[in-house]
Amino acid sequence: MILPDGYSDVPAGKIAAVVTHLEMTARPAHRADPPGNWSLRKLDPPAPVWYRDLYRRVGEDWLWFSRARMTDTELAAIIHAPGIEIYALAVDGRDEGLLELDFREPGQCELVYFGVTAKLIGTGAARFLMNRALEIAWSRDLCRVWVHTCTFDHPSAVAFYQRSGFRPFRRQIEIADDPRLDGAAPHDVARHVPIIE
Repeated sequence: MILPDGYSDVPAGKIAAVVTHLEMTARPAHRADPPGNWSLRKLDPPAPVWYRDLYRRVGEDWLWFSRARMTDTELAAIIHAPGIEIYALAVDGRDEGLLELDFREPGQCELVYFGVTAKLIGTGAARFLMNRALEIAWSRDLCRVWVHTCTFDHPSAVAFYQRSGFRPFRRQIEIADDPRLDGAAPHDVARHVPIIE
């Protein structure tokens, strides 16, 4: 459905975001790693409790909610599926960044989840993580790598993806139940998105 020009009401208890899809169809030029004491490790397979903790710490303030609403069985079915790869960015022995890659579509890779915890924003850790993500993805026989982000994410997310070599190709509106109202996220997170009950 295409929304008409002008304002469209969003019901109370819902949230609405503009989602931007970005892609690259060729390996981009290499970008130098910033200085930092980070490492990347693959979780094979990740435990749901570990995944939930890192997913929450990375994404809670950006209203990542879809995985928070899943049961352990539903979550494990996704993160343990063939073609899904989960990585953690570690610093000082603690996991502080999440990278989830989906290779299930032949010739493609989706960066399903990508981010670092608040304490690493602005340190160069996200650049390090993106460099590793692109190395992993383009080491396969691919014709496309893609990602999507939304207006709930960090305000620099779209620019960061574009600097990384992605180009926007599609925009959508996503409307969902506010996860802060059903317990999927704490009531006091994502203050940049007001709650309307």
